[in-house]
Amino acid sequence: MTSFTFTHLRSALLAIALVAALGACSKQGEQSTGRAIDDTAITAKVKSALLADDEVKGLAINVETSAGTVQLAGSAKSDAERQKAEQLAKSVEGVTAVQNNIAVQ
Repeated sequence: MTSFTFTHLRSALLAIALVAALGACSKQGEQSTGRAIDDTAITAKVKSALLADDEVKGLAINVETSAGTVQLAGSAKSDAERQKAEQLAKSVEGVTAVQNNIAVQ
């Protein structure tokens, strides 16, 4: 009977070690699935806000999100439009920072 329990104990410890090793194998800098979904939702909300605003040409602005940080790129006709786009992005829930790379033309 001791051999039977020892075998089970050894198998359980091996399984725990394997799970721990696999958990540590995730690459640094990779996003979890949940974070990627959150970022996609944030991008969609920011883009929707830009398209819904009369002062901003939402089609001329690209939006990308990574870990809650929104990156705006593209062009605006004035600095006021550029700033309004940033303000709209910051107002979206889940946005932690905005990098405004919109060029005024």
